[in-house]
Amino acid sequence: MIGVPLQLGPVRLATNLLLAPIAGYCDLAFRTIVREWSTHHAGAGVGVGLACTDLLSPQGLLRGTSSSLDLASTNDFDKPVGMQLYGSDPEIMAQGARWAVEHGATVVDINMGCPVDKVTKKDGGSKLLTDLSRAVAIAARVVNELEACSLSADEWQRRLGNAQRMESANPLARSPVPLTCKVRLCWSDADYHAGNACSPHLARMLADVGVVAVTVHGRTTEMKFSGEVQLAGIARVVEAVNGQIPIIGNGDVREAPDAVRMIRETGCAGVMIGRGALSTPWLFRDAWSLESTGVVPPPPSEREIIESVRRYLQLMVQNRGDHYAMVQIRRRMTWFAKRLHTIDPRGRVVGVKPLKEAVRNAQTPSEVSDRFDEFLAGGLRGGALEPEAAQA
Repeated sequence: MIGVPLQLGPVRLATNLLLAPIAGYCDLAFRTIVREWSTHHAGAGVGVGLACTDLLSPQGLLRGTSSSLDLASTNDFDKPVGMQLYGSDPEIMAQGARWAVEHGATVVDINMGCPVDKVTKKDGGSKLLTDLSRAVAIAARVVNELEACSLSADEWQRRLGNAQRMESANPLARSPVPLTCKVRLCWSDADYHAGNACSPHLARMLADVGVVAVTVHGRTTEMKFSGEVQLAGIARVVEAVNGQIPIIGNGDVREAPDAVRMIRETGCAGVMIGRGALSTPWLFRDAWSLESTGVVPPPPSEREIIESVRRYLQLMVQNRGDHYAMVQIRRRMTWFAKRLHTIDPRGRVVGVKPLKEAVRNAQTPSEVSDRFDEFLAGGLRGGALEPEAAQA
């Protein structure tokens, strides 16, 4: 229903909106920006209910590789946080889930939807949609592991953030971190169009082994990120589970009305937003406001957007150093700039291509910050607006 917070097992989120685990983008700095737009900005209220890490390799976590540890990095502000694992070995996935619990996860998620070759060629991600027995076996093993490392009431309080733990008859009772799964409609377009998508059946089986919610990206693996999200496909999963667990919709949410439309047309209990948030980290604020009040807040000013990007740059420097910050700001500036435009002397709406080029050519974070100041002073403007990319 519109405007109803999402319940994930023992955890009740503040909203029904989740930040997707976007590969290569959902680092701690970006999650912080999304959370700040949801909590700190004037009139924002609440937006994101749960933010997820980048997808994590359990082998990398268990070996302690620096890249995996960086991707899983969190802090006290970054709560509640979901940690998403990918892989195909039930035992390794279970041990990865235990690692996630021991390192602050509020929710553990299994990736059964990634269409990228480097994941599917190792039988992980959406390749699991071609082997439902393996997919369910992984989930069952992870549920058992999570139950074996249940958290105390005090520990739950430390990792809930703006979420709440639903109290049992005994408020001091231990309870496990909940498991969710993220899937696609099925592997092939032919199966989907023939009415043979595996996701409705898989969602029911996952619920039967203890998974508390399933996120459905409304595309097949073969579609990857092309074409339009199939809301009817998500609706079929909602219908199939018949209220046993909440279904979370995902795909093509670029504006606040897109989230409301997804809930209304599919009956899903929540919405996970991916690439739409890369250009609009305040999207959760807007969507929750529309859900709860029927009104979308005014868009942020040009200065607010630039200061948010500057804040992101500073967080990257603090968390990972200058080199990482420069690599990331160069590749992400195109996303951030999608919501920046100006009016030229002839009254035409134009983009900010000079700003993007200046950021890509900058050599240090300080130089990037200087370019932001130059832009706010009226420079580095012009060029055509860019079309939106496909959303995850």
